[in-house]
Amino acid sequence: MARNVLYPLYQLGNPQLRVFRTNFFIQLVRPGTAQPDDTVQFRIPMEMTRVDLKNYLERIYNVPVSAVRTRVQHGSNRKRDHRNVRLKKPDYKVAYVQLAHGHTFTFPDLFPEKKLGPEGGSAEDNIRDQLLEAQQRKESRDPRRGGVPEWFGL
Repeated sequence: MARNVLYPLYQLGNPQLRVFRTNFFIQLVRPGTAQPDDTVQFRIPMEMTRVDLKNYLERIYNVPVSAVRTRVQHGSNRKRDHRNVRLKKPDYKVAYVQLAHGHTFTFPDLFPEKKLGPEGGSAEDNIRDQLLEAQQRKESRDPRRGGVPEWFGL
């Protein structure tokens, strides 16, 4: 899993428990087209293989994986800079991970709909309306002053 790392066979005291961390970072991506419930899409480094990804998910996150499919997405090079030189976006690898039988994945709802209060509006709207009414009561003129501004003391 790790790239070009040589670990010493013997360490002073010969510790039996060694933790090796990976050099790879993967991104969970929301797919553009509809995928089956047991398929998850990741963006992975170009050097990472499908076996590395399967081991990564099974050993670090304890996710049962049945199959991994990968493809290389080529970055576009249609843009040009101020010197009219083409700019190319970097290529990246996309991996489709099929979870084991019976496991599904759904994206969490990060922006849920607002809950409606008893009068039909949301609870936040009711609180906002109450605060605005209280502020307007404070700012309204005192009828006992007879049109004399507040800054002029009586």
